[in-house]
Amino acid sequence: MKIVVAMDSFKGSLPAVQACDIVARALRAVRPEAEVVVRPMADGGEGTAAALMAAAGGQWIARTVTGPLPEMRVEAGFVWLPQTRTAVVEMATASGLQLLAPRQQNPLLTTTYGTGELIAGAIEHGAGRILLAVGGSATVDGGVGAATALGWQFLTKEGRDIALGGAAVATIHTMIPPQAALGAEVEVLCDVDNPLCGPHGAAQVYGPQKGATPEMVEMLEAGLAHLAKLVKEQLGRDVKDPPGAGAAGGLAAGAVAFMNARLVSGIDTVMSHSGLPEALADADWVVTGEGCLDEQSLRGKVVSGVTRIAQQTGAKVAVLAGRVHLWPEQYRAAGIETALPCADEEMDTRDAIANAAALLDKAARRFASAHLCS
Repeated sequence: MKIVVAMDSFKGSLPAVQACDIVARALRAVRPEAEVVVRPMADGGEGTAAALMAAAGGQWIARTVTGPLPEMRVEAGFVWLPQTRTAVVEMATASGLQLLAPRQQNPLLTTTYGTGELIAGAIEHGAGRILLAVGGSATVDGGVGAATALGWQFLTKEGRDIALGGAAVATIHTMIPPQAALGAEVEVLCDVDNPLCGPHGAAQVYGPQKGATPEMVEMLEAGLAHLAKLVKEQLGRDVKDPPGAGAAGGLAAGAVAFMNARLVSGIDTVMSHSGLPEALADADWVVTGEGCLDEQSLRGKVVSGVTRIAQQTGAKVAVLAGRVHLWPEQYRAAGIETALPCADEEMDTRDAIANAAALLDKAARRFASAHLCS
């Protein structure tokens, strides 16, 4: 029997690499004769760089850059894949919400400047290709901060450089590109399909999660709409409506406008680089999972991507999740054989997060005993 373990991270508790190791050890304990293959997964959100480094044998290159607030300095970095001269830049390491205390969360002030510094550092290191993972941001600045770090100028009507942060986007009058081309191809690994503007856009959907009040959301929405209009008029690019342009507070749109980037599926990119399709070619089972299995899991997230490949190869799919919020008929209709929650519904979420490793181990052993020992 061959079992592939392809877990996503459990947000706030377990990175994907650790989740995979826990499940693999549990499966080997119950079925020591089985072949267990590990392929950590991610969908473009937090943990993508670590998952790709584990899969492709890359190297972490540390950099000190600007944090989510302009006055902050943070220890961040990127993953270097030397065989393909590719760098994986995970924007959350420089511009992520987890870097801020709750009282500091304010997308009118936060910036993607540090992410731009990471991209510049990766190109200086020799990267010809940048994979930009955009989940977990603290920002709604349309990628203007990152572009500024890469040499773009954004001027007010009076000809002054704008400030950093989401509030300043509305003050842009003129955009001046750098003299030299970027020097690398950029692919944005999207884990959402939200457009830049509108009721499903970056400000209205994700602004409140980053500390925005209703009044702030209106200001941010106006700024992003203004930016989209300027990009259309001055650069000839439409960044307002394409699916995924609203990822990371519009950093995805900014990457298209200012870095000539392509928006791609995060999970598809990770699966391809990790060799998951090849690993599943002769597998009996694949075990995947995340913090919560719900309807969103079936739309472009890790579970949906892994299930899609498994259906092509004939492998059965098991999901181990912190919580399971789908009925059996729902997840079976999506191609999932079984789904097991790690925590009881009565368990406090904080307790579940604190004991995530032990709970995942028990769930993996329950799965193995019920489905692999017949």
